[in-house]
Amino acid sequence: MLKAVILIGGPQKGTRFRPLSFEVPKPLFPVAGVPMIQHHIEACAQVPGMQEILLIGFYQPDEALTRFLEAAQQEFHLPVRYLQEFAPLGTGGGLYHFRDQILAGGPEAFFVLNADVCSDFPLSAMLDAHRHQPHPFLLLGTTANRTQSLNYGCIVENPQTHEVLHYVEKPSTFVSDVINCGIYLFSPEALKPLGDVFQRNQQDGQLEDSSGLWRGAGTIRLEQDVFSALAGQGQIYVYLTEGIWSQIKSAGSALYASRLYLGQYQLTHPERLAKHTPGGPRIRGNVYIHPTAKVAPSAVLGPNVSIGEGVTVGEGVRLRESIVLHGATLQAAASGSLLRC
Repeated sequence: MLKAVILIGGPQKGTRFRPLSFEVPKPLFPVAGVPMIQHHIEACAQVPGMQEILLIGFYQPDEALTRFLEAAQQEFHLPVRYLQEFAPLGTGGGLYHFRDQILAGGPEAFFVLNADVCSDFPLSAMLDAHRHQPHPFLLLGTTANRTQSLNYGCIVENPQTHEVLHYVEKPSTFVSDVINCGIYLFSPEALKPLGDVFQRNQQDGQLEDSSGLWRGAGTIRLEQDVFSALAGQGQIYVYLTEGIWSQIKSAGSALYASRLYLGQYQLTHPERLAKHTPGGPRIRGNVYIHPTAKVAPSAVLGPNVSIGEGVTVGEGVRLRESIVLHGATLQAAASGSLLRC
């Protein structure tokens, strides 16, 4: 059996996503017509043997999150649960804190996905690679140019075995064009190194991180505390993908992710894409329109437009490269290419 963990962070994160995250928690922000993390859940649910999906974060459970989880369980016929951290615990602290829930039932492995990534999620391919050559940690990697790579975790691999020989999180100088996608497949024994970090943190007391902030013993950073420390020891491997991938850190990056997902819908969810019909709005390229939205026949939408729940689009409106959030009203003859709230 398999499980998946989606790391959704918390309200103290995602400051670059404001003011969009004031009304809607970032993990539920609509990208290509559905909440950001629904793309993750859909991909996990398609993996044979998936038994449970866990969300870990520091968000206070609210009506929107509860409603989303209930709908996801019904749609995908899988338990989808939220585990709330008692404090922000970093990218690895929540995994260690909730290790009993993750390992309950004896999964052979579990996926770990950062919520703020856009991908076609080659999870089955990662699982095949893991089963062919089992190791505690398998990281999904992709390539970036020399300048872009400085913004991500950089991986130096053995090109024959794909072992991670060296790992540096956001280096100050060029290290490698292979970057960490924030999508992983861990064996149960991967939690032992996290426990070792926890024990060291307890012995050292509170620690000061690179930003000058103090963090408790429960805070574990997968990238710096685990990947960098274990690289070159035969425990971490990388699976390289040529599929779509991006981070969603700001409004602009949400638009880019929406464009990527809308393009994917041609293969994965053609039913989500609007079609041009006689007497309806003109559709150019990939466009999503929520069933409850009202769009005037003279409107022109696309390419790469997502129209949210309860939206009203007036006569003559022209939109491209846009996300229109729920309940918005666009007056007649409006036009633009920015994300609209």
